[in-house]
Amino acid sequence: MGEPTRSGGTIDPESLAGLIFERTGYRFCHRERMMEALTHKSWLNEQPASWRHNERLEFLGDAVLDLIISEHLMSLPEALAEGQLTRCRAALVNEHSLARVAGRMALGDLLLLGRGEEKNNGREKSSILSDGLEALIGAVFLDSDFVTCREVVLRLFETEIGEAVPGGGLEDAKTTLQQALQAENRMPVYHTVDARGPDHDRTYEVEITVDGRVLGRGAGKSKKDAEKEAARRSLEQLSAAAAEEPPCKEE
Repeated sequence: MGEPTRSGGTIDPESLAGLIFERTGYRFCHRERMMEALTHKSWLNEQPASWRHNERLEFLGDAVLDLIISEHLMSLPEALAEGQLTRCRAALVNEHSLARVAGRMALGDLLLLGRGEEKNNGREKSSILSDGLEALIGAVFLDSDFVTCREVVLRLFETEIGEAVPGGGLEDAKTTLQQALQAENRMPVYHTVDARGPDHDRTYEVEITVDGRVLGRGAGKSKKDAEKEAARRSLEQLSAAAAEEPPCKEE
């Protein structure tokens, strides 16, 4: 696959895949599928490429996201009534909510946009961000399976779910890790090992050690997000699952 060019230089798909993994926890098996998810039609109108723009994946991602959120709401122990389920889903699956999640993971920085959209601050437009996130969700679903995609979505929407659903937030990984280690009379120690990028767009990397040994690392746009990701990865290590990559569908 050729290297797509956008304003400001050249982007290597392998580098993009690394950034997507850093921000979502998912590593794409098929790079071209990832590139399709990140490509706005305005860019494809100006650049030749072997992949489509992301509108088809957006269509799929919208349906997958709706199903994942609906299934999660149905699984809550509070047994919400139908009207509550509808209201909670509407609060989570809308342009504003999706754009907020996309903004938190700085998805706009990774999108391939045409010169016109670049000039019109397309990377900050709610419609483009929300569409891009839906396309990315659709691409993850095609690249893996429903269970893996569900894990990615619930991780990305953790904050929104906690705010929209009474008692519906996902269990905090830091609390779970601390409880698991305390049961063995051990404690996690958090270290910020890296902070890169300009002040307005920093990425932090946090390392967790236990008894002087590294248990897990995580990255995020804030120290809190990086700590939560490091805790999640540490829990995976404790359950002997961290070494397993998401299942990849054969072409």
